[in-house]
Amino acid sequence: MAESTTSARTGTRAGAIVVDQLRVSYAGVPALENVSVEIPGGTLVGVIGPNGAGKSTFFKAMLDLIPRDAGTITFGGSRFYHVRTEIAYLPQRNDIDWNFPISVLDTVLLGTYPRLGVVRRPAAEERRWAATCLEQVGLAGEAKKAIGTLSGGQQQRVFLARALAQNATYFLFDEPFAGIDRGSEESILSTLESLRDAGKTVLAVHHDMATVESYFDRLMLIDRRLIASGTVAGVLSNDALDRTFRVGRRA
Repeated sequence: MAESTTSARTGTRAGAIVVDQLRVSYAGVPALENVSVEIPGGTLVGVIGPNGAGKSTFFKAMLDLIPRDAGTITFGGSRFYHVRTEIAYLPQRNDIDWNFPISVLDTVLLGTYPRLGVVRRPAAEERRWAATCLEQVGLAGEAKKAIGTLSGGQQQRVFLARALAQNATYFLFDEPFAGIDRGSEESILSTLESLRDAGKTVLAVHHDMATVESYFDRLMLIDRRLIASGTVAGVLSNDALDRTFRVGRRA
């Protein structure tokens, strides 16, 4: 597949994410087994599965944060190394040190670093852009506060603003709606939909089956293997949910 980079700044639709025969294990225990999927660009995708199904592992493998046993992953035809500045990642809340002494605005400003390289540091232009991203998530008035003083929902919105500040093409959010208030959930969903409408590709690990039909365009059901992938209606119309959640888990 030819190498090509899709720039977030061009406004063009993101290319497809293609995962081919992905296998990951921890200490010899399989975490993901032969996962192959093609995710069309410009879609909002829910990644669904039971606890321990490998959803977070799937994201980390896509981002080269953990070693893969086998498999290839491309974003718009390019390997991660060539498009890493085009990919923004929001980890689970419990992976973040909320007591780190940093302000809300400086947290968002971190999102500008990937495009600055190793020499440049954020200047006035980047600070203005970070403030704009913070305003987009409704937290402009919290800019000077320490990140640890905010509510859980506000903290998630700050990290969403940090992802926006990266001006990426692909967004991977690990449980962005977990443990937050309804207002923050609505704000985050609106932002994800805006990213999708702008041609970005957004993947979000999600657990609330009551909202998947209204939140996402497509679903991936994972339980170590890919159980199903496709439009929400298509996935929910077959027995994939039974096979993912109700069949006895493998040892």
